[in-house]
Amino acid sequence: MTKMNVVQAVNSALRNELKRDKRVMILGEDIGKNGGVFRCTDGLQKEFGADRVADTPLAELGIIGAAIGLAANGMRPVAEIQFSGFMYGPFDQIFSHAARMRMRSRGRFSVPLVIRTPYGGGIKALELHCESGESIFAHSTGLKVVIPSSPYNTKGLLISAIRDPDPVIFMEPMRVYRAIKEEVPEGDYTIPLGKAEIEEEGKDLTVISYGSMLKYTKQALESSNYSAEIIDLCSIVPLDTETIVNSVKKTGRCVIVHEAPKTCGFAAEIIARINEKCFFSLEAPIERVTGFDTAVPFAKLENYYIPNEKRILKAVDKVMEQ
Repeated sequence: MTKMNVVQAVNSALRNELKRDKRVMILGEDIGKNGGVFRCTDGLQKEFGADRVADTPLAELGIIGAAIGLAANGMRPVAEIQFSGFMYGPFDQIFSHAARMRMRSRGRFSVPLVIRTPYGGGIKALELHCESGESIFAHSTGLKVVIPSSPYNTKGLLISAIRDPDPVIFMEPMRVYRAIKEEVPEGDYTIPLGKAEIEEEGKDLTVISYGSMLKYTKQALESSNYSAEIIDLCSIVPLDTETIVNSVKKTGRCVIVHEAPKTCGFAAEIIARINEKCFFSLEAPIERVTGFDTAVPFAKLENYYIPNEKRILKAVDKVMEQ
């Protein structure tokens, strides 16, 4: 076991898979010699060579198009897009080809591709650098969407994503890249995709979150007088509906926290599933704590846009008082 932050956990997972499977390769802008914009791939090109850790031109469509072709022909590429706001350019490649190749070829081809991208706010970057567009990809059938929240589950989930036979969007919360350190195994381990984690058990209400918001949700609830069951989704596709439903049946109340805009944010899907599966267990309407229906603002207003302790506790109080 070694203490790692999220950046180091990503690096460790990639090193593990590059050693284990010669079909694994990494491609993206500045990921080789410079080690990536956040240094997640630091040292990997020197260790494994430029053929397996390949710097690319500044061309997201080219990165994703090449990665899809590599994956369809037997490789297991890990493509990095420097910031999630730059995923919209190659979205056609992702939606029309990566996500549909298995269906279109009637199972003859699959696309075992991972697209890694930093996402979310909290680092005072410009708006295209700090988008939270996970619902866009969750709505694209054929993709898996994984969002870790800590160093330990980052490494285990990334290894599972690389070994998965289908395309995975792996969204890394920039805000906690270096904000959390914990013990992580140096060797090989996996965490199954599609299985949520109960971070803390409770009996008064269920609080659901993922990515960087999990850390700040837990901090907010430390000052609450209620016994909250905190769920980390880990992946939104597949979604662990069973864990959510069992928790809400037990507590009768629910708050969902994410930093993406409210309208069509992933909380809406979670609420729909709760209503379908355990509506009569609810003691109060479900509350959402989210970003606003605007572009992420510039630095001075960023902390107002992202859900904070005050907004989370206000939602908790509202649910508990009904």
